[in-house]
Amino acid sequence: MINFLPFAIGLRYARAKRSNHFISFISFSSIAGLALGVMVLITVLSVMNGFDRELRQRILGMVPHATLWGDPVLNDWRDTAKLVAKMPDVVGVAPHIQAQVMFQSGESVHGAILNGINPDMEKKVSIIGDNIASGSLDALKDTSFGIVLGAQLAKMLRVDIGDKVTAILPKANVSIAGVAPVLKRFTVVGTFEVGAELDSSLAYINIKDAAKLKRYKADDVEALRISFDDLFVAPSRIWDIARAVPGQNRVSDWTRTHGSLFQAIKMEKTMIGLLLLLIVAVAAFNIVSTLVMVVTDKRNDIAILRTMGLTSSQVMWIFVVQGMFIGMLGTLIGVVLGVTLALNVSEIIAALQTLLNVQFLSADVYFINYLPSELQWSDVKLIVISAFIMTVAATIYPAWRASKVEPAEALRYE
Repeated sequence: MINFLPFAIGLRYARAKRSNHFISFISFSSIAGLALGVMVLITVLSVMNGFDRELRQRILGMVPHATLWGDPVLNDWRDTAKLVAKMPDVVGVAPHIQAQVMFQSGESVHGAILNGINPDMEKKVSIIGDNIASGSLDALKDTSFGIVLGAQLAKMLRVDIGDKVTAILPKANVSIAGVAPVLKRFTVVGTFEVGAELDSSLAYINIKDAAKLKRYKADDVEALRISFDDLFVAPSRIWDIARAVPGQNRVSDWTRTHGSLFQAIKMEKTMIGLLLLLIVAVAAFNIVSTLVMVVTDKRNDIAILRTMGLTSSQVMWIFVVQGMFIGMLGTLIGVVLGVTLALNVSEIIAALQTLLNVQFLSADVYFINYLPSELQWSDVKLIVISAFIMTVAATIYPAWRASKVEPAEALRYE
């Protein structure tokens, strides 16, 4: 039969004597330290999850999960697209032509990647259709050399809807008049904005205009952009596609173009989580000093309980329960505060930016211009379990010391 007496006494000892303010202060500091550590850990991991989400949705939403390249163009790309569309996990296929160009408008010059797309098919492999800031992506259906620019790129070139920009290709025309660069004038028909660095480095034109620009045949394409239902299967699935498609074709996937960003955020989350877990560990082991002092304060009580029949293991349980109560209380407070802060940190930072008239995050550096947050209950569960384990570990030594108190020695001078 379970003896609940040690549990009841342990909960009673969780509050020190009113006269012993120092022990009360140490207990409070242990609870506050645990709460602060757990709160900060939940909030920071949620912010890291938010950056991870934004990386997937914004950056990887604009770039293809995988690309099948021709050499230099794909043979029978329409039949190839139908074949790829039937492959496992594929949700979208779109033709693509790409060129690195310099854009010029007046005295403004800026480099960017020019993408030739089919507007209808492109919506299946990227989120550009959902992020048009002005104009329309459908305007590219008309092969009259219209162009959709990233919002930041349009701002740097100082152009708006209806203005002209000149694209300069890194190749030359050779004629009897000499060598001249390849130039083409485009009319701005729209801008897009995803709130990331891609706003300053991408531009889109009709794929037939891109074919003319690169002197391909009207129906030639360089590559097929492929979207999967899960972006993490792209590195393996693209090789299955390469083996299924006839001809000598090249393949690439998002891990080669932007995988380093994703890995950097994942590594940062792991390292920051481990470092902040040390705060929780320090706070948890403050319980050692609290319990050691309580053991000293309660020596006479322990001796009396031992003479009344409590065993050494039951005395240990008294102080284990006391330490667990302190740890669980601090962890609970930290979880409540951490979850509340994690769910509202974006709004809090936005309010501070407005109040102080400063920009904490720059899209040029952090890919987004606001602080994202995504609370994952698996992180909260892991933090709670870790805090509980460290709390229990911190109670072992003081509880063992309490179990070794000799009744005769403790009561000798009483």
